[in-house]
Amino acid sequence: MKKKATVKISKFIMLIVAFLFVAAIGKLSYVVLSDEVDGINLQAMSESITTVERTLLANRGEIFDVNGEKLATTVNSYNVIAYLDESRTTDPDNPRHVVDKEATAAALAPLLGMSEERILELLNKDLYQTQLGPGGNDITEVLKNAIEALGLPGISFESNSKKRYYRNSSFASYIIGYAKKNEEGKLVGELGIEGYFDDVLSGTDGYTQYLKYTSSNYQIPNTPEKTEEAIDGADIYLTIDFDIQKLAENAVSTYADEYNTEWAIFTVMDATTGAIVASATSPNFDPNDTNTITSYMNPLVSYQYEPGSVMKIFSFAAAIEEGLYDGDETYMSGSIQIDSQTTVNDAEKGGWGEISFDTGFANSSNVAATILAFRMLEDGEQKLPDYYAELGFGKKTGIELANEAVGDIGIVYKSELSNASFGQGVSVTPIQMLQALSSMTNDGNIIKPYIVDKIVDSEGNITYEGQREVVNNVYSSSTVEEMYELMHKVITEGTGKAYSDANVSLMGKTGTAQIASASGGYMTGEYDTIRSFAGFFPEENPEYIVYVAARHFEGTSTRFARVVTTAIDEIAKYAKLTKEDNTVDLSKVYETDNYLSKDINNVTSILESIPIDIIVIGNGKYIINQYPSKNNSILENGKLFLVTNSNEISMPDMSNWSLNEVKTYCNLIDLNLEYSGYGYVTNQSIAPNTLIDLANMTLSIQLE
Repeated sequence: MKKKATVKISKFIMLIVAFLFVAAIGKLSYVVLSDEVDGINLQAMSESITTVERTLLANRGEIFDVNGEKLATTVNSYNVIAYLDESRTTDPDNPRHVVDKEATAAALAPLLGMSEERILELLNKDLYQTQLGPGGNDITEVLKNAIEALGLPGISFESNSKKRYYRNSSFASYIIGYAKKNEEGKLVGELGIEGYFDDVLSGTDGYTQYLKYTSSNYQIPNTPEKTEEAIDGADIYLTIDFDIQKLAENAVSTYADEYNTEWAIFTVMDATTGAIVASATSPNFDPNDTNTITSYMNPLVSYQYEPGSVMKIFSFAAAIEEGLYDGDETYMSGSIQIDSQTTVNDAEKGGWGEISFDTGFANSSNVAATILAFRMLEDGEQKLPDYYAELGFGKKTGIELANEAVGDIGIVYKSELSNASFGQGVSVTPIQMLQALSSMTNDGNIIKPYIVDKIVDSEGNITYEGQREVVNNVYSSSTVEEMYELMHKVITEGTGKAYSDANVSLMGKTGTAQIASASGGYMTGEYDTIRSFAGFFPEENPEYIVYVAARHFEGTSTRFARVVTTAIDEIAKYAKLTKEDNTVDLSKVYETDNYLSKDINNVTSILESIPIDIIVIGNGKYIINQYPSKNNSILENGKLFLVTNSNEISMPDMSNWSLNEVKTYCNLIDLNLEYSGYGYVTNQSIAPNTLIDLANMTLSIQLE
């Protein structure tokens, strides 16, 4: 039998193990019971460890026109810095501080919107560097590029944060709205699309959580981290067409500048779908500078007013639909007694004698409208207000814009019914008027207006698409056909003869409404009216509805019409809706490309073989704006405007330019314009090759 092996553990080893065990227990007790270990206060250390959550800001989505033209974007912002200490310059041939303070102040003043004296005061400080505020605070990349182009020694920039930038300044400002930074530095939308779709544009912020010591800005190594990535905001494409909007902007600026209107609106809607193609207003504002806002009411949806005789489209149509209209029937125009205290008169004093109802519509007879409204009284029930309600008056359309007003079509007495038949005593909004007018281009169906073409999320998925939506059916096709004949007659022989146009066939209705006085009754001043026009073109198959209104227009009805028809002509040319001209040589029509951000010399070199007039604005290196925009046509010898990244602009020779060409030039550089006459430029107040001072100059031109 084998003996079992025995292992004898040395008493020395057992003693060492016991010692180590006791030492470990002692060390643990020391750590637990002691405030400090190896000179480190463990309690203080634990208290200094904190969980940090850092927000990962989502990028705000951009806003585009229907063709992808960028209208609102987020850009880096900068502060302008001036280095004043001569020690910064080591090479006299390459100065890195401000050398000529007077010249620097003079060059920067117009760009920063500050006086030369204030800038010079900052430049004369005994400092190593100074910030040129407030004008140099939070500037855009475009303005930074313009300042850099000046090549001023000692002028530099420090990156600030993100800001919203609107490249076309006041373009469609009430539609686009604006976004500004809140107290946390996050962009928040206010007004227009920016406000209505703030959640969609903002996206969802992410976050990162990690451990750090309070005395450090860095994560503790080898500690866990939790990150939720931000989801960028979606991009919104509007139904607005950049080029048509430009033409509408020109029209309302003419009303404001030449005829002193208190407000004006020019809106174009797709006649079939209800898409708002353009909506320009005066006054407007520059969303890059919210100090320019004088009212937070969007005229398209928030203005309520008595519309005047444009409403006769709907009161006459109601009578036709009820079978109570015979266009050849005659009546005595001039005036009609409503009750013992109320008489309704036609605008033409004394009337036109005994005329047909068709002629009454063409001449905008209030008496004719009143007679028809009274015919629709049935056992005391007023049918006309029901038609107005069916058309959408008195309630919101639901277009994607905030603060939409509802108007008022409340009618009780016979005198109110009479007034309502020709657009007095009831109030509407422009967007309601456009919705109602869609009944004339959709076989009596009411089409809901909309202004968002599509929404595209950060991954490129289309999450929403605007589309045609039928709200109601009010009139039969036969009623619409008869109204077409009546509205054609307005243009050919009635109150709308000034709207007769050689380039596009047009039908419609004019309106002139009195303005209610705060003290009761109506204002009585010479220009205390709201002029308006509702039109459809081309007449044969309308593609666009145009609605124009202006309050306190200091001019004749002919001059009001001339502004409208000029814009409609240009819109029709752009949309290729003009009457065919077989003399046009299609080989002499050129399509524009996208020239933005390209080198001006390269672009002009490429285009030099094409027989068009290239107007280069500024002496910068890169193109920051163009007109017409991409994919538009220019006829031979037509003008292509290219704006460069420079604020040093010389006046061109405008001899024989058209008014629209001059307006386009002035709108591109924000130059004030005054003009007289009609036709083409024969004289200009700013001589060719003169450097333009945008802050202090106004261009005056004579047209013949």
